[in-house]
Amino acid sequence: MAKKFNTKTHLIHDRNSRGRTQIGWLDSYHTFSFGGFYDPERLGFRSLRVINDDRVAPGAGFPTHGHRDMEILTYVLEGALEHKDSLGTGSVIRPGEAQIMSAGRGIMHSEFNHSPSEPVHFLQIWIIPEKQGLKPRYEQKSFSIEERTGQLRLIAAHDARDGAVKVYQDVDLYTSILQPGNKINYHAQPNRYTWLQVANGIVNLNGEELRAGDGVEIDDEIDLEITTNVGGEILLFDLG
Repeated sequence: MAKKFNTKTHLIHDRNSRGRTQIGWLDSYHTFSFGGFYDPERLGFRSLRVINDDRVAPGAGFPTHGHRDMEILTYVLEGALEHKDSLGTGSVIRPGEAQIMSAGRGIMHSEFNHSPSEPVHFLQIWIIPEKQGLKPRYEQKSFSIEERTGQLRLIAAHDARDGAVKVYQDVDLYTSILQPGNKINYHAQPNRYTWLQVANGIVNLNGEELRAGDGVEIDDEIDLEITTNVGGEILLFDLG
């Protein structure tokens, strides 16, 4: 269950209340309702529909399956994920890379752990597109560890500015790796909505401790201060 943070419009979605799927080769935590997990308080946030925290065993993965009318972002935290799709795309996604697939009017794809010996850990993010029936597409870009450390780096945006991948929705997605002692400030704008996802480590948001798997929804104007004493990695969504 979500718990209150600061005011009634700030909610922490606790990591321990996420759904979970375990099927041998896959260990997946679901921030929002997904598959067999349903929580009426976790149906998504604005256009953000899915954040799955997936660990896939060596050599295993998701066989070919289809999607429609969804923007699907993959963000690898550890290891390497192999992707193939019906557009003819074949790629390997590694930490520091942003991959997006617009399912649009229909696409088939598969995802497998690229390594025969090491696990892969990644976040799969689904965003509802601004309209249905878009032409399917694939895009992948790399962002250095230097430009992601101690500061927010834009990795996905509707206007694809600053080298970000394009997403067909009014969303700016930032990521950051925080070292002990780092501090990040962000102003949540009026008439915008913010979601903070802790991907790794432990961070503090305006003095509130958050751990890997926690998510925070913010739907009013506020100054955010993100700090850490031990290190962490975050994703910050600025949503229309």
